[in-house]
Amino acid sequence: MTGRENNGQTTTAVIRTIARELGVSESQVTATVNLLDEGNTVPFIARYRKEVTGGLDDAQLRTLETRLTYLRELEDRKATVLAAIEEQGKLTDELRDLILGCETKARLEDLYLPFKSTRRTKATIAREAGLEPLVESLLGDCTTDPAELAASYITEGFDDAKAVLTGARAIVLEEISTDADLVGEVRERFYTTGAMTAGVVEGKQNSAEAQKYRDYFEFSEPFTALPSHRILALLRGESEGVLQLTLDPGEDAIYQGMIADARGLEPQGDAADKFRAECVRFGWRTKLQISSGVDVRMRLKEKADAGAVDVFARNLRDLLLAAPAG
Repeated sequence: MTGRENNGQTTTAVIRTIARELGVSESQVTATVNLLDEGNTVPFIARYRKEVTGGLDDAQLRTLETRLTYLRELEDRKATVLAAIEEQGKLTDELRDLILGCETKARLEDLYLPFKSTRRTKATIAREAGLEPLVESLLGDCTTDPAELAASYITEGFDDAKAVLTGARAIVLEEISTDADLVGEVRERFYTTGAMTAGVVEGKQNSAEAQKYRDYFEFSEPFTALPSHRILALLRGESEGVLQLTLDPGEDAIYQGMIADARGLEPQGDAADKFRAECVRFGWRTKLQISSGVDVRMRLKEKADAGAVDVFARNLRDLLLAAPAG
C-alpha cells in the first residue's frame, strides 16, 4: 500500500468519525476540512462559506477543527507506533488491529508501553540476571518457601534471597504497569469515581493571600463534578502555596483487586501468597496510582482550560453584540 492510499483511507476514517460525533453529513465535514486545509480561518468560514459547509455554525466549526487536529495527530502517532513495533519484529495482526482501532491517544500509548525503548530498569536488570524462571515459579502453584527458592538464584547484584525476591517483584511490577487493558481500566475508574480534596497548607490559614481560598480549606468533590472555574481556583491556590491538593481514588482494595484479577495474582493458599500480595500492593501504590493521578490532573486541566475559553467567548460575544449607545 502506498503512502497516498494510506493517507486517503486515514482521511476517510477521520471524516467519518467527526461526522458521527457532530451529527452532520460526511460531505459537510469534507467541505469544511478542505476549506481549513486551504488556510481559511473558522470565523471566515462561519461568516462567508455557509453555503459550502451546509450551514455549520461557529461552535460546530471550532469543534470540528479541534477534533480534526487531534485525530490527525492520532493517525500520525499510530503510524509511528506501528513502524516502531514492526521494526522490533513484534507486530502481530491482532496488535495491528488494536492499534488501528484506537480512538484516543491514551489508549494508543497504553498499547505501546511494552514496546517502548527505555533505559535499563530494575526489571531489565533482574531479567538479565535470569530471574524470570523464579517469577514463573512464584506465580504458579508454589509449595516451596519463596526465600528458599530465591536462594538458588543468588548472583552478582542480587547478593541474598531478599534482593532476589525484590528483583522478581520488579519484573512483576513492570508487567503490571505495561498491561494496556489494566492501565486503561484503572485510569478510567480513578477519574470517574475519585475525588479532589483540598486543605490549607500548614501555617497559611491566617495569611492575607489565603483568604480568597478559604472555601477550599476543607474541600472535597468528585472529579467529574468539578466545574472548570473551581478546578482553576484549586490549581491556582496550589501554585501559590496556599492549598494542598490530593487526588483521592477511593478504596485501595478495589484497585488492588483489579490488578490481582488481571494479572493472576489472587491468593491461592500457597507459600507465595505474601509475594503476590506485595506485588499487587506495590503495583498499585508505586505504578498505577501515580500514572493515573498524572492523567487525571491533565484531564482536569484540559477541562478547565476549555471551560475558561467558552466563558470568555460567551462574554466577548455579548460585549460585541451589545448596542453601541446602550
